[in-house]
Amino acid sequence: MIDPDASMVITQELGPSERLLWAGRPSRGIQFRGSDVFLIPFSILWCGFAIFWESGVLTTNAPFFFKLWGIPFVLIGLYFVFGRFIADSMQRGKTFYGVTNERIIIVSTFLRCKTKSLNLRTLTDISLTEKSDRTGSITFGAMPAFYSWFGGSSWPGMGQQSVPTFDMVDNVRMVYGIINDAQKAA
Repeated sequence: MIDPDASMVITQELGPSERLLWAGRPSRGIQFRGSDVFLIPFSILWCGFAIFWESGVLTTNAPFFFKLWGIPFVLIGLYFVFGRFIADSMQRGKTFYGVTNERIIIVSTFLRCKTKSLNLRTLTDISLTEKSDRTGSITFGAMPAFYSWFGGSSWPGMGQQSVPTFDMVDNVRMVYGIINDAQKAA
């Protein structure tokens, strides 16, 4: 099954002899990841303490510097509690995946257009993570230590530190099969 929007974006990246085998997108909307089990309580504690500190400083005769000091911590706390979900949703909404007879293509148009291309002939490490609802992720390359602690993908803004991934894909096992078949034929 080829997503028409993803197909349109990925087709622009194809070489003359390339054939598109599959195109898709990550699940859209607010999504929770496994790492949220730890990050949600931490973010609530962080934000709660930062707001407590800032409100305490603002209601007392504290020096002006202390009144300014807490503002960045409140903003970081609000990003941890709410903003990261919105940024992640926006980033996934502007991400497109493709599998051709020659390579894996990941295009992100979030903030700027960025294309990642992986040659099927040289690709050695492919990992599949599947949930019971048949959605999941396919990771291309070795995963760094503690990768899964952060949801198996980078946070918005982390850029090149992340491992190339088809994140939150429907029918992930089918896509994984298409990649394996294309890799054997390449």
